[in-house]
Amino acid sequence: MRCLTDHIPNRVQPLADDGWLAPFSEKLAARADRAVRTEHRLTEGRKKLADFASGHEYFGLHAADKTRWVFREWAPNATGVTIIGDFCDWDTGRGINCHALGNGVWEAFIPKATLPHGALFKLRVFWPGGEGDRLPTYARRVVQDPSTHIFTAQVWRPETPHAWEHPIPPPPAAPLIYEAHVGMAREEERVGAFNEFARDMLPRIAEAGYNTVQLMAVMEHPYYGSFGYHVSNFFAPSSRFGTPEDLKNLVDNAHRLGLRVIIDLIHSHAVRNDIEGLARFDGTTCQFFHAGPRGYHEAWDSCCFDYSKPEVLHFLLSNCRYWLDEFHVDGFRFDGITSMIYLNHGLGEAFVDYRQYFDDNVDESALTYLALANKVIHTVRPDAVTIAEDVSGMPGLGAPSETGGCGFDFRLAMGVTDYWFKLLDTRDEDWSMRGLWHELTNRRADEKTISYVECHDQAIVGGKTMLFTLLDHEMYTAMHTTSQSLTLERGIALHKLARLITWATAGWGYLNFMGNEFGHPEWIDFPREGNNWSYHYARRQWSLADRKDLRYQHLNAFDRAMLTLANTEHPLEKARPVSIDINDAEKVLVFERGGLFFLFNFHPETSYPSREVLALPGSYKLALNSDAPVFGGHDRVAPDQIFTTTRADGRDTIRVYLPSRTALVLKRMNQ
Repeated sequence: MRCLTDHIPNRVQPLADDGWLAPFSEKLAARADRAVRTEHRLTEGRKKLADFASGHEYFGLHAADKTRWVFREWAPNATGVTIIGDFCDWDTGRGINCHALGNGVWEAFIPKATLPHGALFKLRVFWPGGEGDRLPTYARRVVQDPSTHIFTAQVWRPETPHAWEHPIPPPPAAPLIYEAHVGMAREEERVGAFNEFARDMLPRIAEAGYNTVQLMAVMEHPYYGSFGYHVSNFFAPSSRFGTPEDLKNLVDNAHRLGLRVIIDLIHSHAVRNDIEGLARFDGTTCQFFHAGPRGYHEAWDSCCFDYSKPEVLHFLLSNCRYWLDEFHVDGFRFDGITSMIYLNHGLGEAFVDYRQYFDDNVDESALTYLALANKVIHTVRPDAVTIAEDVSGMPGLGAPSETGGCGFDFRLAMGVTDYWFKLLDTRDEDWSMRGLWHELTNRRADEKTISYVECHDQAIVGGKTMLFTLLDHEMYTAMHTTSQSLTLERGIALHKLARLITWATAGWGYLNFMGNEFGHPEWIDFPREGNNWSYHYARRQWSLADRKDLRYQHLNAFDRAMLTLANTEHPLEKARPVSIDINDAEKVLVFERGGLFFLFNFHPETSYPSREVLALPGSYKLALNSDAPVFGGHDRVAPDQIFTTTRADGRDTIRVYLPSRTALVLKRMNQ
């Protein structure tokens, strides 16, 4: 046990401090050099990388002058590209032919009167031996016909574009992230909209104490049930939620409330649809993706980008910049990084040896892309936040690119949620406090992490939320405030304890998926043929948390109280957690962080009437009590008592009544 007076700075350390990486120093140096060389190859030393990442200002539809559009597309295998639309009744013979500029680039000038705001259009692409309808790769608006379900591009140039009104809030040192899906954020059985989310959800999120909203499924995707992970149109916000102006309004209103907005960035793969997406755009399978089997992700039924091609890097880097420039988003959660950086996508791999991070299974081009993407993002918006979703533990994701890293600001602590759900499969009596502490605090010193008990992944079809896992069928029968059940009491208590200890030990940030803060029941299932296209499980029942006769209110109140503590005391920003007492036999875990003392008793039955706890000299008051009645507890701890240390044998201690399945947070007074 460390001395409580030792200062444990909450800062990241250089990648070189990891002695296990010493045998791979040359390979790390090679990664850093590869990023430099690739950047030079892309920019030819004549422009900045952030300026190179501006393909969205060249390709696609843009104003050439007051009366004409200019349209450009990259289709290297094409022998011809024709613009068709409602202006010509979709007749190719009456369409507008593009002319070749060289290097696979096609261009056409079009009268604005031919393609006014709201007009529908697409491309007829011709290639040796075939042809097909395609949507422009840089289309900024794509809509689906409600009758035919066909997707088409739409000209989107409103006379009064959105005028940004509110300044961007500064980035929080410790992000408190509310992961949300706009479409399923309604209680009604339908698809929600950007404007509804801005009106109804943003105030709720801000009042709850979160400082960051992470939006899923923003980019257009043909199949709603893909949860937004099979992207077809990377530059188009999903029209099922509203217009681009509606999304800008959402972001602007979030900023008004002091909320930052980050979005999921799906650059790990793309939908394999031909007409809507990038697959076989110019008649080949290898324009954007790897040729042959390497270009197809069997587990995800999607296409895999070829990060070694300059044109692909141009497309993806421009996509990073586009969302920053056009929609003022404040950063990205990069999805599926494990799949990107390993040739076998990390499937079936147990990453137990550092050599696995440097062997022939690693896609070095993907790592280079991630380093360049972070450079573009942080150059365009130095305050932007990037988060890596990687389950492999690849060293350097959060380290600077000049040291062989990728430059992410945070990585998700994905092992934490896995550990919680493994614990739920074992008896409480068998839980290891040392094992739990290790999993909660085991993180690389060279990067910041964001912890969570559960995100959307745990509740997707076939899974359950944590509370549903704890309660099972009693979720339907025992959540009334008058109900009594040992299973219910266990579930409510552990739901609170898990969230509190996960937040309190987090590397730098904490994440929650919408509704899970109050134990949203059941699972997530989007409308599909197998459920008769029902929206019943693709929504959030907010009324459950608002009802005074149900116990969901208690979990909701606890989450808000926990985040109030986070926003007033800021322990995650001050220091790392320091263990004081870890007792497997008693199921007690005590630690200090940022001037707060966290006391956990996970024992299912045993309470400790006078538990001695090592503390700094002085008096303490109760800052949070999971057993309080307002949180659905049994009110076993007097709320207004003061705990004063006594000194004996050179140690300062306090004595605390620590009930079973209870967590207390004590704050030192008069510091």
